[in-house]
This record gives sequence, C-alpha cells and structure tokens, in this order.
Amino acid sequence: STCACVEYYGKALESLIKQVKIMSIHGKMKHKRNKIFTEFRKIPGGILVCTDVMARGIDIPEVHWVLQYDPPSSASAFVHRCGRTARIGNVGSALVFLLPMEESYINFLSINQKCPMQEMKLQTNVLDLLSKLKSMALADRAVFEKGMKAFVSYVQAYAKHECNLIFRIKDLDFASLARGFALLKMPKMPELRGKCFPDFTPVTVNTDSISFKDKNREKQRQMKLEEQR
Repeated sequence: STCACVEYYGKALESLIKQVKIMSIHGKMKHKRNKIFTEFRKIPGGILVCTDVMARGIDIPEVHWVLQYDPPSSASAFVHRCGRTARIGNVGSALVFLLPMEESYINFLSINQKCPMQEMKLQTNVLDLLSKLKSMALADRAVFEKGMKAFVSYVQAYAKHECNLIFRIKDLDFASLARGFALLKMPKMPELRGKCFPDFTPVTVNTDSISFKDKNREKQRQMKLEEQR
C-alpha cells in the first residue's frame, strides 16, 4: 500500500529468500523505475515487490502470481492488479489477503467489479520468519527504521481506505500488526496515543543503541547524538 512497506518487505525478502531474484519498485524511485522494470522483464524468474505504480499500463509476460498483501484503496485497482497475470490467453493466479473483519470486501468486489472470488485454504506448512526479521532489525538500524516507517505508513494508508465502513481503523489490532511487522517496539504516532498493548512485548534492548551497518550513516548518527548531548 505504501512506498515504505515496499522498502521494508523488499529488504526483508532479499535476506529471507535465497536463490531468488528480489526486486522492489515504487513511485518515489523516479529515475530507477524504468531500469528496474526493464531488468525484471528480462529475468527468467523472480519476485517484484511494488505499490500500485505497477497496477496498470504495464505489460510483463508470464507473471504467474499476483499477491495482494494489502487490499487496494479502490475497487478498480483490484481488477487492474489481477490483470498483471493471465495475459494474452495465459493462465495465472491472483490472491488478496483479508482479515476476518474485512471479508465483506469480497461481496463489495463481486457487486462493484463483477469479480467472483473463491476462498483459498490456509497453508499449514508456513515458516515463522518473524524472529529472523527481528534479528535483522537488532543487527542493523536501517532495517529497524524501515520497519517503523512501514508500520506507520500502513496504518495511515489503512485509515484513508475508500471503503472505510469495511476497513475500520478503530477495529485494527495494532499489537498483532506490530508483531507482523516484526517491530522491536511500538512507534509514537497519533493513532496509538493513549492506547495500551498488553499483547505486544517490546524488546528489552535500548533501541537507541542499535547502530547502522553502514559505517558512514552510523558516523553521522553518532555526530548528531553528540550534538544533542
């Protein structure tokens, strides 16, 4: 749903999925976009993590799966997203992830877009990779900060969904969401002010002590901290 989520999950997948080409693209990559798109078209297989910048007007042959981790902000975008697969007589699959409280979106899409859908059975052999993602955040401040930004941007995008009767920000389980983003602590943001999260356990580590793997970035951070002191 957001550029920050693409940045975070793209970085995560690069580390978690080996021997598969992972590429990321979003609207803020103005000069890199064409290069990444052209490269993705040429490779025989891989994963492209993207925002709706790739939802329409883009032709990539032989896309087997379109995985919609976040439901699109508009119903028409859902069909455009699905249209990236099964091009020119080919077969393809599209999947959208929904929470139980969001299931009425299925009826909305079937009426609004005349798009029939069927439920996919939950996978039983799913790996729990969140502990690895947490370890990555503890080892590199860049990952930690990307996760925090991604969470904040996700919540803000959710609050602006055009179907706000279905996607209600007040019903969102922030603790589960934070665990899903493998956050080390809850960020400070207006939507969370005054709320308690007994189902979320922050790390005992002082997150200010997490350093950047990039030595130049860490040097700049230390200089700023010294100025603040």
